[in-house]
Amino acid sequence: MKWLNFHREKLKSDARYYLLLLVALFIGGGGVLAQEETAMEKDKKPVKNTFESIWLMDNQTVMVPFKGTFEMDFQHRFGTWDKGYDDFYGVFAPSNMRIGLNYAPVERLLLGFGFTKQDLLWDFYGKYALLRQGRSGGSPVSVTYYGNVAVDTRKDSKTNFAETTDKWSAFHELMLARKITESFSLQVSGNLSWVNFKEQVYDTEGVPLGRDKNAQFSAGAIARYKFSNVMGIIVAYDHPITDQRFVDPEPNLSIGLEMVTSSHAFQIFIGNYKSLIPQYNHSFNQNSFRDNEFLIGFNITRLWNF
Repeated sequence: MKWLNFHREKLKSDARYYLLLLVALFIGGGGVLAQEETAMEKDKKPVKNTFESIWLMDNQTVMVPFKGTFEMDFQHRFGTWDKGYDDFYGVFAPSNMRIGLNYAPVERLLLGFGFTKQDLLWDFYGKYALLRQGRSGGSPVSVTYYGNVAVDTRKDSKTNFAETTDKWSAFHELMLARKITESFSLQVSGNLSWVNFKEQVYDTEGVPLGRDKNAQFSAGAIARYKFSNVMGIIVAYDHPITDQRFVDPEPNLSIGLEMVTSSHAFQIFIGNYKSLIPQYNHSFNQNSFRDNEFLIGFNITRLWNF
């Protein structure tokens, strides 16, 4: 009987041991699974700083600031430098400038407006991040939509507008970008510009020939390469697609330097876009880099978080 009781107690002890071992494995396994899920969620978080600003020279980027971010933009374009020293390479030529204010009321959405010297244009826009590139999982690219409307607020006596609607124009852009390495980012975009008013074209005898199309399709590409934590080289190219009947817009080529801090971005560059409203650049630009009609420009952005 003693022998039987001994084995009964041993079996009970072994059962408790294996039960505790099973519980430990279950809890430990759950911890490992939880760690794996946490790592997977971290991988799917958006990459940081595909670009350093919502602007890259004359182009929007896929970037949308965090919720609660307020931003002020100051953009300036000098005149073209083809006259050389006569106007100090465009610095003393007639210039163009824009002041803009933006706010991110919710995640992925940016709303803003601005005022431009050229034609006293007010623009109002929205920008939404449809997809955001994951760190090592999730979406392989970022996709953002940008759209604006602009209104010419000059006095009627200074324009050829026949209707109030002639004052309005719009722009739509779909951007796709990828942060390829920690230093290099690339973005391509497809654009639609719409201008309600196009000037009537006449022949040499004053006979009206018609107008150019209101719509202008175009494509663009921008890139940034950081060679230090605070400085990088920036490049952009924009190409018109629509063939207009009378006057085709010229493509744009820009190159410059970008300097950033946690709350500022400063870009200085040369390019041949002078308008600061995208539909005006894509529809009307006549500055040609083939004819050395470049100009100096700079952008300054300032961020505040609330």
